[in-house]
Amino acid sequence: MTSITIIIVVITCIISYVAFSNHKLYNDLIFYPPSISSNNQWYRFFTCGFIHADIGHLAFNMISLYLFGRNLEYYFAEIFAAKGPMLYIFLYISALGACLVPTYNKHKDDYGYRSLGASGAVSAVVFASIFLDPTNEIGFFIIPPIIPGFIFAPVYLFISAYMSKKGADNINHSAHIWGALYGIAFLIVTALVLSGFNPITHFVNEISGYLQ
Repeated sequence: MTSITIIIVVITCIISYVAFSNHKLYNDLIFYPPSISSNNQWYRFFTCGFIHADIGHLAFNMISLYLFGRNLEYYFAEIFAAKGPMLYIFLYISALGACLVPTYNKHKDDYGYRSLGASGAVSAVVFASIFLDPTNEIGFFIIPPIIPGFIFAPVYLFISAYMSKKGADNINHSAHIWGALYGIAFLIVTALVLSGFNPITHFVNEISGYLQ
């Protein structure tokens, strides 16, 4: 069975690559709040996640999605059985929009603001995966995979919050934060409602076992 994660990666890479040289497509898909508030182009909440600033931006997001998405697909199949694949797709697509709601509220009348990339949805996948496997060791850039997920996650959120407040770069750190929180919330709510699995209890038990 073909991995949903791989399908998302392939589709995103194709659209992003075409948009690198097609400025009309790039401008039509990018997250531009005034076009949403004035022209009701709500689709931009989702289409902006399929284009990226450059190859490095695309590669970082898609590698992260591939590494964590495969694990989350497996977990969803275990927790939700036949509903797993559709819930995984819904998590990713809904996270594209959900992570940008605070950004939209802040910049809906800002004609100089634009945002793009799948980072928010990728964060949702990464953090949902970490919540299910919190002791899995993670690397970051030049740091080898030696940091347990339950330590990496809050450190990442703290750094993202600091960078968002500082606003010294062109990265939408807010989308990373809200995407991450949305991924965890989505997992907890859907699992409690649609299965007999309790992610919170599982999370606590995994960490307790690791620390003993």
